[in-house]
Amino acid sequence: MQRILFPIIALSLALPVSAQTVSDPAQGVSEARLRADIERLVAFGTRHTLSSQTDPRRGIGAARRWAEAELRKTAKACGNCLEIALPETTISGERVPVPTRLVDVVAIQRGTERPNEVVIVQGHIDSRGSDVMNATVDAPGANDDGSGTALVLEAARVLSQRKYPATIVYAVLSGEEQGLYGGKLLADYAKAQGWTVKAVFNNDIVGGSTGSDGVKDDAHVRVLSEGLRADSTEPLRAQMRRFGGENDSPSRNIARWLESLAAQDPGGLAVRQIWRADRMGRGGDQLPFSDKGYPAVRFSVAIEDYEHQHQDLRSEGGVKFGDTIDEMDFPYLAKVTRLNVRGLAALASAPMPPVVTAKAAVSTWTDLEWTAVPGAVSYTVWRRRTDAPGWTEKVAEGVTATTLRLEHVRGDDWFFGVSAKAAGGAEGPVSSAVPGGGFGPIGG
Repeated sequence: MQRILFPIIALSLALPVSAQTVSDPAQGVSEARLRADIERLVAFGTRHTLSSQTDPRRGIGAARRWAEAELRKTAKACGNCLEIALPETTISGERVPVPTRLVDVVAIQRGTERPNEVVIVQGHIDSRGSDVMNATVDAPGANDDGSGTALVLEAARVLSQRKYPATIVYAVLSGEEQGLYGGKLLADYAKAQGWTVKAVFNNDIVGGSTGSDGVKDDAHVRVLSEGLRADSTEPLRAQMRRFGGENDSPSRNIARWLESLAAQDPGGLAVRQIWRADRMGRGGDQLPFSDKGYPAVRFSVAIEDYEHQHQDLRSEGGVKFGDTIDEMDFPYLAKVTRLNVRGLAALASAPMPPVVTAKAAVSTWTDLEWTAVPGAVSYTVWRRRTDAPGWTEKVAEGVTATTLRLEHVRGDDWFFGVSAKAAGGAEGPVSSAVPGGGFGPIGG
């Protein structure tokens, strides 16, 4: 086992992120294309999951076919680098009174080195009005979630012009408003494909900056992440209670990583981490992935506008209601899109985070051990105080072994983690040396 006397190098105050490339893919994001996509989505009148699937101009079927056509255009522009898949199922439930066809539109950009290692960006195309069961009322859904759908389509256009070691999946989901059905369908599809899901970026309501109370924040985007893993078993929860891990799920560490990535762009958005799986009393399509043990986070605006989401088009008391395009902030949406693009490119270039264990019981040193991961040329070892919100101290970098002894470091006082670096400099999130800290479903 490699040994070091602590500290070996100067402390760092930044999370590991991908090294900036000569040409930043996010610079290709077009605000004009984002606006044009949302204008087209709004023109379908409603995209309610229970609306017409056959009408050529109105309803969920027409909208879904348009999104598929856009992804096929992107595939053609990159020499057929995208494989189009249409996962399908029939759903019924409390908000689906009759069996209904559900289809997700998915484009797969296969990785050149590790095609089974996957990062997913997604948004839901369905919309709704005040009554979640009303499938005929106009429901333009500009921000919820035309913004997320447009972001996914734009990310595909930009990132498909490059090649990455790992696979990127672009997904337009249906059925979110009726019960997260599209997210569940894609999570089931990912499992059936045998994908190793490194991260899921769910973008839902990402195109506005001013709340219904007039408060504006166009400088931040919220990234929501679970703390306790949704797929935790009772024995694992018992270990977390004793030894830590309730604040170190892979999803939480992706959120920390994204905050640091965002900080590299002074002209972009700052990430405000929300340490909840979703907003109070609400949900999103990242949750079905978390339920299966896949790391997943939700991007959402810093300030929600409740008068312009889940509302019928109307005016009351001088107040206009409805999710219309004039309430959008397109420069803001472009910034959220650029952050997603940078995150996807970095994660598709970086190796998987390793699985890390720490041993420090009744000793004056701490022993760390981690799995070797494909594509990694070195590893960085991190630590943070148990009451610290983020990874603040870099213990060692450029480590080529998979073990490390930290002399004179009492493990009781710290959490430890390891990140993996690729030959090109891309470095992914920290994987925590706590129960449940490994990236992957519990039990494999």
